Amino acid sequence: MADSRDAVIDETPISPSRPDHIRQNSLEKHLQHRPDPQELKDRHILLDTNAAPSLQSAAMELERQRASDSLKKGLERRPQKEDLIERNILPSSSAAPAIQGQQRELEKHMRADSLNEKIAHRPQREELIKEGILTEEPISSEEADRLYEERIEDEYAKREGGA
Repeated sequence: MADSRDAVIDETPISPSRPDHIRQNSLEKHLQHRPDPQELKDRHILLDTNAAPSLQSAAMELERQRASDSLKKGLERRPQKEDLIERNILPSSSAAPAIQGQQRELEKHMRADSLNEKIAHRPQREELIKEGILTEEPISSEEADRLYEERIEDEYAKREGGA
């Protein structure tokens, strides 16, 4: 009894049906245009190392672990958000980052408006003289400093319940 498998064996070639000389020319053409090792290293296809190929994988893993450890240490030493806000590095705003710039501008304009309002309603010179805050004749800077110190001391004493 003849084996039926022998009758259906496919004997077509695995390689393309081009003649050998055409395939060889094509291979030579590809070899002429292949990138040099440095270009492959620049594109991270080849490893840029002098380690033996059997050690390259271990070296890469050690390098990744070193970078990971360095990042973890940096994150552990990173200041807390509250410290950065206190040092005016981060804004104290709870607004979305996209609108924080506009929020700062609005706060700046509101402060300017408030100061302008206070300046517009400040007392006249005559009222300040009448209340004893200003004197009619100009005083020297030394006298102004002495009066300032006295008034500061009086204010502290009032706040502490002394005067």
